[in-house]
Amino acid sequence: MKTSTTIIGIAISLALGSLIILAGSQDSVTHQGLALFALCGSIGFALHWLVFIPSYAFQTEHYFDLTGSISYLATVSAAIYLSPQLDIRDMIICAMIVIWALRLGSFLFGRIKKDGKDKRFTVMKTKFTWFLMTWTLGGLWVLVTMAAGLAAITSSTAVPLGGLAYLGIFLWVAGMVIEVMADTQKTNFRKNPENRDRFITSGIWAWSRHPNYFGEITLWLGLSLVAVPVLAGWQLVTMISPIFVYLLLTKVSGVPMLEDMARKKWGSDPEFIAYTKSTPALMLRKPRI
Repeated sequence: MKTSTTIIGIAISLALGSLIILAGSQDSVTHQGLALFALCGSIGFALHWLVFIPSYAFQTEHYFDLTGSISYLATVSAAIYLSPQLDIRDMIICAMIVIWALRLGSFLFGRIKKDGKDKRFTVMKTKFTWFLMTWTLGGLWVLVTMAAGLAAITSSTAVPLGGLAYLGIFLWVAGMVIEVMADTQKTNFRKNPENRDRFITSGIWAWSRHPNYFGEITLWLGLSLVAVPVLAGWQLVTMISPIFVYLLLTKVSGVPMLEDMARKKWGSDPEFIAYTKSTPALMLRKPRI
């Protein structure tokens, strides 16, 4: 990737992050005169840039996903510690983020330690600006995905839980279950040496080519629905959270990248061609018999 392109990418990431912080800070409680949303929302960027330095120096991507998870946990911890008061909605959102971050972070870190590398970073980690852009995007990912939840936690408005919140809780639980099932089934599939160079089509993977991403999108949509009743004005901009997750996973770094890698590896395999034609990328539906 060209240096000019990566610099533009970094600039756009920072601009988008600044706009989200500005919008989410409206009606936010304050700490020493500063909006708590802004203080907490900056943590992800700071941690990603801090870990980027040794990661580039030692040419390793091993701590990228772990840094993301730690950023979520640090952001939530700061919000809990600095917030003057938390209601049941805030605690539910905090629990959602913490459970998700601990589960996914430990899973991804364990996987890369076992595999030894992440093929997506093979060339990227040797290019300073490209690698820096990726770590900056990691900070943006943390901010934007949890923006609605963070805005609710730091909001000065309190509203009793209602139907929308219960719907959101249901969707979050459903999304988490789907994501865990998908990751567990794929991990078990790969444990069989005979499947090392094969693609999974069993279990929940018979219903979707990327069920883990479907679960990810669903759970963040659910969390946003829990958050939205206490958001108002410019804070509603933070509801870009589930849209951002969907677009990033389906148009940028998730599905497109994995689909391209899969086509290069199995593109001429009749079974793979049949699987991609009969199985949707995300939406679950009854598999063809």
